[in-house]
This record gives sequence, C-alpha cells and structure tokens, in this order.
Amino acid sequence: MTRAWLLLCFLGACARPPLTLEAPLSMRSSLPALAAGRAEVAAGNAAAVGSRAPQEPATAPAGESLEQATARLRQAYAGDPQTWPAPTLDAGVEHRELALVPPDERPKGAQRSAREELGKLLYFDARLSGTGQMACIHCHDPEIGFGDGRATSYGRDGRLLRRNAPSLLNTGLRQSWFWDGRAASLEEQALAVLTSPDEMGTTPERLVAQLASSRGYRQRFEAAFGDEQVTLERALSALADFQRSFRSDGSSKFDAFLRGESEALSDEALRGLHLFRTEARCLNCHNGPLLSDEGFHDLGLSYYGREREDLGRYQVSGDPADVGRFRTPSLRNLSRSGPYMHNGLFELEGILNMYDAGMVTLKRKPEQQDDALFPTKSPHLQPLDLSEQDKADLLAFLRSLTERKRRLAPPELPPLGDV
Repeated sequence: MTRAWLLLCFLGACARPPLTLEAPLSMRSSLPALAAGRAEVAAGNAAAVGSRAPQEPATAPAGESLEQATARLRQAYAGDPQTWPAPTLDAGVEHRELALVPPDERPKGAQRSAREELGKLLYFDARLSGTGQMACIHCHDPEIGFGDGRATSYGRDGRLLRRNAPSLLNTGLRQSWFWDGRAASLEEQALAVLTSPDEMGTTPERLVAQLASSRGYRQRFEAAFGDEQVTLERALSALADFQRSFRSDGSSKFDAFLRGESEALSDEALRGLHLFRTEARCLNCHNGPLLSDEGFHDLGLSYYGREREDLGRYQVSGDPADVGRFRTPSLRNLSRSGPYMHNGLFELEGILNMYDAGMVTLKRKPEQQDDALFPTKSPHLQPLDLSEQDKADLLAFLRSLTERKRRLAPPELPPLGDV
C-alpha cells in the first residue's frame, strides 16, 4: 500500500479497508500522519482504488430512493425519543437515549449568585497564577466552545502542554474530569490546574494570601459565604459553582427537534441522526443528554512506544486494561470545540473517515508479544463501509448539535494588596 493511497482514503477519495498498523505508529498530524504510517491491508481487501461501484447510502435500502427513505425516517422519528427505531448497540451496552440536557436545579438565591460572581472573578484573574499571566479563561473561553481552539494549550512560561483543553460546556454534569478522569470533582480539577507547575503554577498558601490581601475579594467572600474568611475550599467552591453555570441552553437545532419541532433537522441531519443511532454505531459510546457514556475507551491513538505516547487512564488506575483509554467527550456544541481527541490532532471530517475504517489497530511486533501493557482497541470500533452520502449526513447531524455562540465579558477585578 502506498502513502498516497492511504492519504486519499482518509480524505474520503476511495474505499477504505480496515487499517492494521504495526505498533508503534507515528502520527504527527491528522491525515498526513496516518498516510506516513506503515500499514497492512486486511486479508482479501487489497482491491485497487476505484475497483468497486459507489456505495449506496445505508439509510436507503435497495429499491428505495433517498427521498423515500427520508420520508420514512421523518415518520419514524416524529414522536417521543422513546418511540424511535431501536438502536444498534453491542451486547452489554445500556440503552441511554439521546435527550435534552436537564435544567439546572441548584437552589437559586442571592448567595448562589454571589458565589458565581466570585467564581467568575477567579476564572478571569490571571494575577492568581504563579506568573501572574494565566487564567482559566485562557484555555476555556466560551467564545471558542469553552476550549481554546488549539491542538494543545500553552502552559506556564509558554510551554506546550500535552493534551487538548476539553470543552467545559456542561462540565457540572460530568462524572470525572480530565481526559484520564483523574479528578473526581470540579473542585479537585480546579486545584490540580492551579497547582500544576506546567499550568497555573501557584500554591494554596499563595492563592489564599493574595485573595485575603484584597478588600474587594473579602467583601465578595462575605456575600458568598456569610463572612470575610478566605479559604482554599471556599475559593474552589466558588470557582466550581461558576463553571456549573456553563450549561447547554437548548439553542441547537437538535434540541429543537427533541422538543417536538419536527422540521428543525434538515433531511441530511435526520438521516445522520438515524445513522448515528444505528449503522454508524455511535450510540455505543455517545449517548444520553451529553452524548457521552462518561466511560473510557481505547481508539488506537495512544502512540504506544513512540514520541507522542500517552497511556491515558492507565496512568491513573494502574490497570493494564486501561492503557490508551481516554474519557468519551461530549458531542454537544461539537463544531465549536475543535480540534479533537486527547491530543487535538484531528478535524471532524478526518475523524469520520477514521471511524468508518474502524480506527487504527496496532499490531504487536515480535519483541512485544509478551508486553502486558500493549493496548487493546475498543471492540465497539468496527469498519462501517459508509458511503460518502452517509458521512455527509452524519456530519450534518453533528453540526445540528451546535449552540448559539457564547460571549463572556471580563469582569472588573478588585485590587490586590489594599488591606
């Protein structure tokens, strides 16, 4: 197989057999990296480019036109999601139907508002970092899908961080934080970033001393917690409460469809929804209100044994089964939160092509036969044989998850050291 053939495949120009890549594989960017890897075509699938007829869309069975199939799907998806066609799920996977994000049921009142106001100040205040130049907003900007639009973020002193900054939209509804799930709460996540020498690079003692030196911050602590006492726990609680306000607002076309507006989805997006739940097998991992199972899966992108190696969840759990596993991201507002994956090396169209091929399967080299840490790709990933129409429809559905653009005006920060 030639490099040019591989590149054409992942650009969508040819039919793709499953990829079996001899580990380790260097993937220095999205498509060129895959093209540069050494690949073997699975047995019986080494047909020349263009040797088969164009695929028919999976949503239109033989003898049915695309228009007829779309009309049939309009009727099938016209009711409550619980009445939709049965999804395609692997054995053991719980059926969690796609749904609206639940409303924020936290008690409202002056104290909650004061905590969120305090949390917003902390979110924007770069003076609280070790260098005085970094704040949460720099890596998690609502205007850029609550991320930063980069493959990986810049950390302290301009050093390039290892992983992509995940979106914080609906972060209060997650079950774990970071790509490897090493934080069990928003407060724990915030403390890890604040004290990481590669990121904010401060200490709890320094943070508390800075806040306590400010008359304005003391007043806000009193409004939020009942007295002026500044503690680390209170600061983290306020910051977490502010982040819990980052919630889907129902402004996407898919949310309108879920509310019963049957024409909110285009024909392409409707067919894409059906594919997402059936032939494309997406619902195995991307389900529920956040379109995430909150689990950890190996997509074959651990770079095992190479320069970009990232062992993922294993570095937290120590379980060899977790090598190369990363948390399933939410797909809400997906089109605003690229680039994608834990290393930020991929764009949406390329990812669809990769999933269509069944992703990358690493192949053990002779010296790796007894390697207990050799990663195993998720069994949910299988070649899909989607047509170009199918992929266009899936892309249309994923884009229907886009919400209105958020803009967060920076607050006026209180002076430090005026007490």
